[in-house]
Amino acid sequence: MDKLFSDSSSTGLVPGPLPSSMQLNADGKLRHFLTIEGLPPLLLEEILDRAEQFLNLPGTVQNKLPILRGKTVMNLFFENSTRTRTTFEIAAKRLSADIINLDIRNSATAKGESLLDTIRNLEAMNCNMFVVRHSSSAAAHFIARYCAPHISVLNAGDGRHAHPTQAMLDMLTIRQHKPDFTPLKVAIVGDIKHSRVARSQIHALTTLCTGEIRVIAPQTLMPQGIEEMGVNVYNHIEKGLADVDVVIMLRLQHERMNTALLPSVREYYARYGLTEERLRLARPDAIVMHPGPANRGVEIDSRVADGPQSVILQQVTNGIAVRMAVMSMVMGAALAPGKANSQREGG
Repeated sequence: MDKLFSDSSSTGLVPGPLPSSMQLNADGKLRHFLTIEGLPPLLLEEILDRAEQFLNLPGTVQNKLPILRGKTVMNLFFENSTRTRTTFEIAAKRLSADIINLDIRNSATAKGESLLDTIRNLEAMNCNMFVVRHSSSAAAHFIARYCAPHISVLNAGDGRHAHPTQAMLDMLTIRQHKPDFTPLKVAIVGDIKHSRVARSQIHALTTLCTGEIRVIAPQTLMPQGIEEMGVNVYNHIEKGLADVDVVIMLRLQHERMNTALLPSVREYYARYGLTEERLRLARPDAIVMHPGPANRGVEIDSRVADGPQSVILQQVTNGIAVRMAVMSMVMGAALAPGKANSQREGG
């Protein structure tokens, strides 16, 4: 686990082997999806290609594909997240899986049961996949390490560590507008220090051979030594946005800040908010992204969020397709569009 994004509130969960050594099976296919770190470029391309296939299948929005029929997916959200949980739920339903949403925060773990005991009890219900969101870094890795062999684990965000499906939907959105990553200059702006999304984005962009990755934040929101991840650091947004092709804004993670790291949100917006004037420093065809939920007037001006260069709503749509892609891949389900369509229309 990257020391730059270590989580002091991780409650003692220790990763053991690196996730990249355990999330692939003997054939090099996905068994779990815990982190992008260490995954080969071709595997990332496969996720993106499969997500594109789902987007291009006619009628997928209205109808179900029988790809995961008979499989049971459990959403285990130990941390609040309406948007991510909903997109995973929609993705599972569109693949014809049975989806169960568990309010883990008010269940056995809140009554003193250990995380491992909770997982053992859920395994006994004959499910096939855990979608895990947890405030502790490495929680998803811990569950994948100890769960039954027939269960796949998808990381829906753990502490400050990783959010791999969010990063992949971001990569898909970029590729739809900028097919070649190698000449791109990408700027990630905001609360880098507390963002699991930023960490996964950096690993994904690096794996896909992006030309330059810039991180822009005040010193108090910049992880110490982040240059080791191969990024260029800027503390002034005007310099960092010069001639970039992609601008990714991040939400201020107030819930993960142990101390007051900013004088005020008003001052943060004055110095780091993405306004129309600042966006003009980027390339004329630059796209603007945000993993959501966006705080208008804090991280981004409404005129930019709703403007012609914004692809924020496209990211939401792509999130469903990417999660469908990852779910089908970890279950070893082959995607055959012709067969899928004929089964859907006949059923």
